[in-house]
Amino acid sequence: MSNKLVIIGASGHGKVVADIALRVGYSEVVFLDDAEGLVECAGLPVVGRSSDAEKFEDSDFFVAIGNAKIREKIQSGLKGKLATLIHPNASVSRRVSIGEGTVVMAGAVINSNAVIGEGCVVNTCASVDHDCVIGDFVHVSVGSHVAGTVQVGDRTWIGIGSAVSNNLSICNDCMIGAGAVVVKDIDEPGTYIGVPARLR
Repeated sequence: MSNKLVIIGASGHGKVVADIALRVGYSEVVFLDDAEGLVECAGLPVVGRSSDAEKFEDSDFFVAIGNAKIREKIQSGLKGKLATLIHPNASVSRRVSIGEGTVVMAGAVINSNAVIGEGCVVNTCASVDHDCVIGDFVHVSVGSHVAGTVQVGDRTWIGIGSAVSNNLSICNDCMIGAGAVVVKDIDEPGTYIGVPARLR
């Protein structure tokens, strides 16, 4: 682990990531962002554009961009240089696997034998229960809950305050709407809303 973290994406998500990075021991945190004229984020400097990443040879990186496809594209060029960040106030079982470039935020719970992929966000007070397999670049949003033995496909977004019942499977590239409740397998990409969740 380097003492310096370069966060790509100076946004609200980046601000939260920066706080976690400082809590877990990074002594220097800077941002890269493609917005014109942006010089700071959360009191930390924006030192260049995303294309400047190659200039920071001795740094770790974190991609703090909400769009899963963009996050995946940028991370693919940073293999082996990506930080995995876990907030000290998250509860993560000793028997959990977490991929590089993933962040687990304050109050999140990940229980035994769960597998979390690369580039994921397990957001504030979200939970992933035992034996779940969460694919790459998945966002488990604030206050959402994934019950035990659920498989979630790549680039899926589990919306704020939603719930996924146990022993289910959700395919790649789905959007589960805010407050939705998933009670059966989802095998078609798309946006699912309501209680129970249905394809919109």
